Amino acid sequence: MSLTDEIARRRTFAIISHPDAGKTTLTEKLLLFGGAIHVAGAVKSNKIKKTATSDWMEIEKQRGISVATSVMGFNYGDYKINILDTPGHQDFAEDTYRTLTAVDSVIIVVDVAKGVEQQTRKLMEVCRMRNTPVIIFVNKLDREGRDPFDILDELESELKISVRPLSWPINIGAKFKGVYNIFEHSLDLFTPDKQRVSERVEIDSVTDPRVDEAVGETDAAKLREDLELIEGVYPEFDTEAYLEGKVAPVFFGSALNTFGVKELLDCFVKIAPSPRPVNAEERAINPDEEGFSGFVFKIHANMDPNHRSCIAFVKVCSGKFERNAPYKHVRSGKTMKFAAPTAFMAQKKNIVDEAYPGDIVGIPDTGNFKIGDTLTSGETLHFKGLPSFSPEMFKYIENSDPMKAKQLDKGIQQLMDEGVAQLFVNQFNGRKIIGTVGQLQFEVIQYRLLHEYGAQCRWEPISLYKACWIESDDAEALAAFKKRKHQFMAVDKEGRDVFLADSGYVLQMAQNDFPKIRFHFSSEF
Repeated sequence: MSLTDEIARRRTFAIISHPDAGKTTLTEKLLLFGGAIHVAGAVKSNKIKKTATSDWMEIEKQRGISVATSVMGFNYGDYKINILDTPGHQDFAEDTYRTLTAVDSVIIVVDVAKGVEQQTRKLMEVCRMRNTPVIIFVNKLDREGRDPFDILDELESELKISVRPLSWPINIGAKFKGVYNIFEHSLDLFTPDKQRVSERVEIDSVTDPRVDEAVGETDAAKLREDLELIEGVYPEFDTEAYLEGKVAPVFFGSALNTFGVKELLDCFVKIAPSPRPVNAEERAINPDEEGFSGFVFKIHANMDPNHRSCIAFVKVCSGKFERNAPYKHVRSGKTMKFAAPTAFMAQKKNIVDEAYPGDIVGIPDTGNFKIGDTLTSGETLHFKGLPSFSPEMFKYIENSDPMKAKQLDKGIQQLMDEGVAQLFVNQFNGRKIIGTVGQLQFEVIQYRLLHEYGAQCRWEPISLYKACWIESDDAEALAAFKKRKHQFMAVDKEGRDVFLADSGYVLQMAQNDFPKIRFHFSSEF
């Protein structure tokens, strides 16, 4: 196959949502259709000792939530699909924001009972900033929930995007009978079964008498009314508008019961974009260029507990990535060869000989990579748009076991390289401060330090409002600021100056008193 053909058959997307909307369950069912797994792991059941394929970290199995983005690639028909299952919990939002820089489209999962929740709004903003095409899957129709028309109105007003239903439910909750597929004009009847796909009734159109036979006259009449209303209110589905990120197609179903998922997948592979051009600081990079380029959007420590190794996740942007070929690591200027690049199926890895634009490759990392690094076949390029946000919660990290100081240092170093939290060293007393976006991060860090590195830490409170990076063109003003605020000065792991403001008022006064200092609230400047 030529490079152009390989690019055309790839679909790389992320699944995002609020926690508990059914994102990981949907991922499992998509893998089931791709033949990548043969039996879906019952995520919530403790009786079955199978957990979700995409939640493989110990802590994820115990809590039943995703705390790290996992990557899964599989073939479906003629298409090569790469799914990134992201954490929904807001404490891990930063991992999700970065993942969105590595995908070409997004599926948002919405719970039919809860509708749009706060975290979903935030993630949609990130998609809007990048004009990422979005498909919405309204989940859990086999449970009692809200009227589908109300859900559509809420999606439009809350996510600020036009929607167009491409499937429509016949009742919901206990009376749920199935879904009419508007995209393909077919009727799918619902049978609650986690492993088996429901039956499809072949019909010519919604006026076909077989619809009445299948769902009963009352429901058939209501379905026809609803569809008339949809045709009247919503413009016809326009693939171009979807690709520009202006319209979101909406599907209805129940991921747990494998219902409505295949319709979503079949439509998705037809309309979703193949890998698109990516902007670097120097120029726009087209996927079909000959030269290889890619960037690191995530680093994960300890994917294999038996080996203390980190893996850098590289998104291939152009050209063809080949095993053992020499590539330039732009930040260090070194040439590197990779003998064991891997493709993922969550934690399972296979060595790959080649990868194409849209694919995600795992490269063993011995400390050479940072998030945002670029690899190319020689050209100097810098990909942009991988920010680290200013943390909102802070604690001192202290060693509980003096014999394990080395393990603790290594553990902190590797976990901070993943970008899940940020480390600041206070210049006044030399103590280490960890900053995170949410409380749950502290528990995850403590758990992983103990179970993956054998190091025990304890947290001590510190009252801080915000960390901001500071810089100035005036060396004297910078020195004066650092002298006046020496108690609140720290450095991050790159050695940059960080001001730790203990209240909003103090920060505002500092900004007023030192006009020559620039205050940054994300570390990409």
